[in-house]
Formats: sequence, structure tokens, C-alpha cells
Amino acid sequence: MNRVALPKSIAHRCRAIHHTTWKRFGNHCETQVQNVGPLGSLLKSRSVIRFRGPDTLKFLQGLLTNDLRRLGEPIGDRTENLPTPNVPATSVAPIYAALLTPQGRFLFDLFLYKPPTCETKLDDTGTAPESHSDKPFRLFADVDASVLDELLQTFNKYRLRSKVEIDDVSSDFSCWQRYGAGLPEKSSQGEEPEAASVGWGAGVDSTAMSSSHGSDSGWQWFKDPRLTSLGFRGIFPSNITPPLIEVDKETDEQNFLMWRIEKGVAEGSTEIPKGEAVPLEYNLAGLNAISFEKGCYVGQELIARTHHRGVIRKRIVPLRFLDNDGKELVSKVIPGSEVIDTASGKKAGTVTTALGCRGLGLLRLEEALKGSSALSIQGQEDVKVVASRPDWWPSEWLQDHGQHAAFA
Repeated sequence: MNRVALPKSIAHRCRAIHHTTWKRFGNHCETQVQNVGPLGSLLKSRSVIRFRGPDTLKFLQGLLTNDLRRLGEPIGDRTENLPTPNVPATSVAPIYAALLTPQGRFLFDLFLYKPPTCETKLDDTGTAPESHSDKPFRLFADVDASVLDELLQTFNKYRLRSKVEIDDVSSDFSCWQRYGAGLPEKSSQGEEPEAASVGWGAGVDSTAMSSSHGSDSGWQWFKDPRLTSLGFRGIFPSNITPPLIEVDKETDEQNFLMWRIEKGVAEGSTEIPKGEAVPLEYNLAGLNAISFEKGCYVGQELIARTHHRGVIRKRIVPLRFLDNDGKELVSKVIPGSEVIDTASGKKAGTVTTALGCRGLGLLRLEEALKGSSALSIQGQEDVKVVASRPDWWPSEWLQDHGQHAAFA
């Protein structure tokens, strides 16, 4: 659906949703997403790039932390069938991965998408397979927009003689997220179940057809490859609004940031400090970004050694900021603030992200596990810090610390 000017009454209602939802988050720090149903956000913080050429998969497989081989597997029985003839018969779920420094520190994260191949789609008439084209193998990725130029330079530095082209296609494609209450979490499919009715066949309504067909056919919603609770993610042509985004449910991406904060999930090279962060401390293994079975990649030695040693003493955790009476404090803490053990005065960690009265912090688990009154902000001792354990954490992450229930 192409973007058009809305009537004033509708436009005012949309602006109210954009600002009111965030205002409630900022003033009361309550996740209204839990109450208003599925929301959709255009992720302006992400850009879309394209890898194209016969060496694409080999090139990325030798660089990134995850195993990308299934993106190159031929379509077969292992891929999922969607329950309608109006969509491609098969699809491949996206993969989350990271590029590291040679020393094993985080540089960039990527969500990699394989567009449907011509043999998996119907042609424009909806009556026959699309004819084969001479398009080279392609993968798309959504990446942190704030480091786009540096990311492209880094990949091109590694390219050498590999037959792969790397292009910024952000003017043509955008990244979106669907999240919040009311989204299915138990579906076995990688695709958004409701989106199964959106696709290529004749008789599909024009809005759905344009949304799914686009200039490069086949864009659709997929489960977020990190956590089911994060919702659904996809890249779509920039001149359309994706299917299932209701006019009164499109909202600012800061609401998705709050959703991620409450799940304890950092994203991008600002929240995961570029050149500094140890990926396992930022839970990238638990977020399906790292394969311990694949062959060599840049920075693998540190990751493998840390993983097999088995003890991660610091992790990124969700935080709440409270006053001495237990009331939530809004906009009192900034990223970079030090978290200290109130009793000893020793540093327990650092706030990496802050929004309203919530945040993310890289804390020593030994300190974070002590309880709700043990932590405060350095220089703001009246600001108490409460760390919580996300419900998706595996229990073995806490076994080395001898505690399981001390987190708030």
C-alpha cells in the first residue's frame, strides 16, 4: 500500500497513538504494549544492505558468527509449506549473526534474509511459476543505520577477490517489527501465521498484493530469530506499509526499544559497544547469533575459549530505576552511569541503555543477584537499581553463581 496523505481526523488519531503510547511509557513506565495489542514500528535505526554474487554465502560464512549454510540449501522437504496457494510454497527463516573483531569483540549485528527464488513464486498472473531469471544469488540484511558506512567499508575490506557485491539499498527497502500483546508465540512456523493469506495469487486484495509483491516479490513477516517473545520482523519495499500494520497501531520504534529492554535484549552497535563488547556477555549465544558447530570465522578463538571455560561473570540484564520509596524514577539515569553495590561501594557494572525508568546494564551477576536494595547509581545514591532475570534465560547461566531466585 503506497503511503498517501490521510484525512486530518485520521492523521490526528495516528499522531496521538505515536505520542500517547510513548508518553505513557515515559511517565508511568508501564508496558502499555501488553494492553493495546500488536503494534508495528518502522525501525529507522536499521538500514538494509544487499549481498549479491556467486561467492556471497562462502564470503559471509567465513566472517560471521552464525552458520549460514541453510540460506544456500536447495528448496526441499525441510523447508516449510505455507497453508495457502497465494504465497510461495517455501521460505527460509532469517538468521541473526554478528561480525567481530579478530580479537573477538563485537562490531556489528545483522539479520540476514533470503528472498524467494523465482521457482518458489507464481508469476504476475498467479497461474504459473515465475520464469527463471539470471539474477545472481542474493541475501539481504538489516543492520545498524548509525554505523552503515563503517560496516560497508569493513565488509569491502574483507571482500578481496571474492565475487560478491555489497550495496546499500536503504532507499528501496525498510525494516519493520510487529510486537506486543496478542501475537501467537507457539506457532511452529517461522512465518507470521496471519501473513499466510498475503501473497502472489490472483484474487488477493490489492493492498496485500502490493505489500507482498513489491518491486522484489516475496517480502513477508518472520518470527524474530532471537526470541519468539520479540514478535515478528521483516524487510519490505520502502514505498509501502507492510501487511497487518493497522493504521492506529503503527507507533514510534522507541516503544519497541522499551519492549526489548524489558526482555533484556540489546541491539546494534550503540547498545552493544562496538569494538569493546564481549558477545557472550551480551547474551548473543542465547539469542541464536552464535554457532559453536561451524568452522572458523573472524574472532572465533575468544568466543570458543570463553564458551568452553563455561563461566560468564557479567551479563546484560534489564534494570528498573527507583527512589527510596520504591517509586519509579523517569529520565534520571543516562547510559554510561556506573552501578555500585550500595553496601561496599564497589562497582557492580554499567548502564548501557536507558529509557524512561527502564534500562539495560552490564552487571556482574554476583552483585546483581543480591536483591532489590543492593544496587544504586554512582553519584546518585538516592537512585536505586533493580536488576531482573529475563524469563528466557536458561537456568545453567546462574548455576555457576549458586543462585536461581535472587533476581527480582
